[in-house]
Amino acid sequence: MTTYQPTPADRFTFGLWTVGNVGRDPFGEPTRAAMQAPYLVQKLAELGAYGVNLHDNDLVPLGASAAERDRLVADFRRSLSDHGVRVPMATTNLFGDPAFKDGAFTSADARVRAYALQKTMLSMDLGHELGAETYVFWGGREGSEVDAGGKLLDSLGWFRDSLNYLAEYSQSQGYGYRFALEPKPNEPRADIFLPTVGSALGFIATLEQPELFGVNPEFAHETMAGLNFTHAVAQAIDAGKLFHIDLNDQKMGRFDQDLRFGSENIKAAFFLVQLLESSAYAGPKHFDAHALRTEDEAGVWAFARGCMRTYLMLRDKAQQFAADGEIQAALAAYRVEDQAMQALSTFSPANAAALRAHAFDRAALGARGPGLERLDQLTVELLLGLR
Repeated sequence: MTTYQPTPADRFTFGLWTVGNVGRDPFGEPTRAAMQAPYLVQKLAELGAYGVNLHDNDLVPLGASAAERDRLVADFRRSLSDHGVRVPMATTNLFGDPAFKDGAFTSADARVRAYALQKTMLSMDLGHELGAETYVFWGGREGSEVDAGGKLLDSLGWFRDSLNYLAEYSQSQGYGYRFALEPKPNEPRADIFLPTVGSALGFIATLEQPELFGVNPEFAHETMAGLNFTHAVAQAIDAGKLFHIDLNDQKMGRFDQDLRFGSENIKAAFFLVQLLESSAYAGPKHFDAHALRTEDEAGVWAFARGCMRTYLMLRDKAQQFAADGEIQAALAAYRVEDQAMQALSTFSPANAAALRAHAFDRAALGARGPGLERLDQLTVELLLGLR
């Protein structure tokens, strides 16, 4: 009997801010006590997680002395070593400090932009010290509520200059980071710059070293925008830019809920797992989610276990999908191969002339039913355990 017990080989990761979430929301105070980072590492290791990720201030509070910083980092590193847990990714909190209320890299105040660069360099130092190879930029304050300041084009330029600067810093220090931009349409700003995977990919092409930059798409963020997350991930994979991924769940049209993976959109989660497992993506699967505010500590670990188990169950379903004879026959019927037409679709002047002259039976093409209703129903039956 399959137990769906995760192991480090599955490369599942959580953030300190995810399992460490204390249940605070804009309308209520915390419902859980804070847990220390070394303890979070221990508990994640017991559940079979591969790694833990962090913002700089998840580990070292703002204003900590140098001695306090060194003690916290040493305790954390000891726990990582003791429990065989890695830090694959690091990022910077450029959204909590009131200094960033109107942006960090895109602030109209040059002093704030410089402070954001300083804070990020220090965070990159910490990430490298802990072994991180990927560095994520989530521009939660890079946006606006009103556009009366007229800074849109300048903001994109400032954002670009900052990322170029930090890429140079990484190289000058020998850190070798790959950078991932994390899109989000809104919250906490009314409108956030680079709101979707497509917009982030377009922006990356304008950077001085675009090969160093990819994306860190998040299920909830694309869903908030009413978009299909699996489509966004496929575009990132196709562009060779899926550097990291955030898995969670979300009800469309709501605030950023960060629900347990697979808890709301099970069919979308299935197609996402199927895509990841069939692609060349070999990076961490990071659960950027948190337990419901209703939960105590036991609920936190039930949440974390559930994220990983659901992924493993859907991976098993993807393997069943690939081995199901009726589903595979329906897929084969869905795709129509025509060697002559495929040959003409490779450009040459002769092929273009032949294709222009070819007489297509438009009525027959329009009359054909591809069988998608049946394929979708077979998928639903498989997910419900009826196949």
